[in-house]
Amino acid sequence: MGFGASIVLIATGAILRWAITDNLDNVNLATVGLILLIVGIIGLIVSLAFWGSWGGFTSTRRTRTRTSDGRVYEERVETF
Repeated sequence: MGFGASIVLIATGAILRWAITDNLDNVNLATVGLILLIVGIIGLIVSLAFWGSWGGFTSTRRTRTRTSDGRVYEERVETF
């Protein structure tokens, strides 16, 4: 679940929780709204945690190696 889906769940949950006063038969819309709010907030937190650890599609690492005669070689290694 991404940011957009989390925001939609939070907004829908808030509307059902606080803006709708009607109830359907055997369904409490306030409870459904609370569940959607909780799931949306958890999804947003998880998305933020993964977004912070994400470095893009590739991560480039540079290594430098010095030879015995003093020359320096630089190597770029891309990890996925």
